Amino acid sequence: MATIYDVAELAKVSPATVSRVFNGTSVSEDKVAAVRDAAAKLNFTPNRTARTLRRQSSEVIALVIPDIENPYFTEMARGVEDVASEAGYSVVLCNSDAQVEKEATYLRIAIAEHMSGIIIATADENSNLDSILATGRPVVAVDRSTTYDIDGVVMANRAAGTSAAKDLLDAGYRRIAYIGGPEHIDTAAERAAGWRAALSAARPELDLDELERFATFRVDGGRAAMEELLALPEPPDAVVAGNNLIGVGAIQVLTERGLTPPQVGVAVIGSLPFTTLSPTAVTVVRLPARHMGVTAARMLLDRIGGDAQPSRTVVLRNEIQPASAVRS
Repeated sequence: MATIYDVAELAKVSPATVSRVFNGTSVSEDKVAAVRDAAAKLNFTPNRTARTLRRQSSEVIALVIPDIENPYFTEMARGVEDVASEAGYSVVLCNSDAQVEKEATYLRIAIAEHMSGIIIATADENSNLDSILATGRPVVAVDRSTTYDIDGVVMANRAAGTSAAKDLLDAGYRRIAYIGGPEHIDTAAERAAGWRAALSAARPELDLDELERFATFRVDGGRAAMEELLALPEPPDAVVAGNNLIGVGAIQVLTERGLTPPQVGVAVIGSLPFTTLSPTAVTVVRLPARHMGVTAARMLLDRIGGDAQPSRTVVLRNEIQPASAVRS
């Protein structure tokens, strides 16, 4: 099924121009002719409900994220903004602080301000999107899945956990722990499941419950969990950090104890935003955060432009960068 991006490419105009043509906004006659000709060739028909809603909406979209201080989400926001700006839309960045109540406030504001659509990384499994969906406005979920029948863009989280653990196993580490974010957040649970699968196959004698910790997705969560793991009668010789900031916290504690990698192996899911270590000392499973934002923004603009095909979820691949430091 053709989208406004297909029409825009064939007509050699921007997606915003295609949207304006079908919404009756003033556009030059030659561009109107080019867009309508391209739409006819592609059998593109804008959704009438979306067109009606679009006339009542501003050219503004909301991006709701749980932690504006996390570089992962700011990188994703850059991708959203780049695509939206090119299409003539502005982006309002909303930081929910992973609080359902604060998130709900931003969704009410999006409705009151007649924003055209929402991209959201939900606060947790209790996030309620009923009100915004009832308005007919399109919503795209990012990073985390929801129970709603909406478009989504997520990472291959289980594969990320497996890749991180396998790389440490291949490097010779044997007792590998996992530190993740809150267990009720699907990204943390799925990455833990990937770690478990790799360790269960390679080291079936390990007590994985003893080596698994769920904390916050922030530096303090990584620090606290790493302290607990090092206090075990038999501490781990390596750790998989479930996100970038957890990795920073875990590395801080290891450094303070004189256990810098590769003395204790570390694999981080997500790019390390800041560390004093050599980049070759830590395995990194890179998550394409900017690409997630780009993909989500394009999906949202398609919906705003009238795309009525069934909802879909895009799963993005990860890229592993193994540590090259040699374990002593």
